[in-house]
Amino acid sequence: MDRLTRAIAQVPAVPDDLDSAGVEKANGVVELPLHIRWSGPPRRYDLADRQQRARVYEQVLREGNEDDIRRFIGVDELIELWDDLVLPRHVRQAWVDWVMRHRGVSLPC
Repeated sequence: MDRLTRAIAQVPAVPDDLDSAGVEKANGVVELPLHIRWSGPPRRYDLADRQQRARVYEQVLREGNEDDIRRFIGVDELIELWDDLVLPRHVRQAWVDWVMRHRGVSLPC
């Protein structure tokens, strides 16, 4: 199975409790775990910078598990960044469905 086929077959992590008030979110400067940023040297991202936050969201939404999603992804920020994110169609569809179900907001796929 080639890399593209594996990526498409991977079911994205979409935790139902992402929007819960008790979920602590990362902020400031972060370094992504190796299972998310597995290619290239470690890199630090400033989540206060919109462009860097978008790169974190892309990597976490593609490669992260439910705990990673809870830690690094904020729903309001996800909605704000949505049009700028480069994501595989199956990942976009999973989040379009989640946001509609939980927030009643329609995002383009």
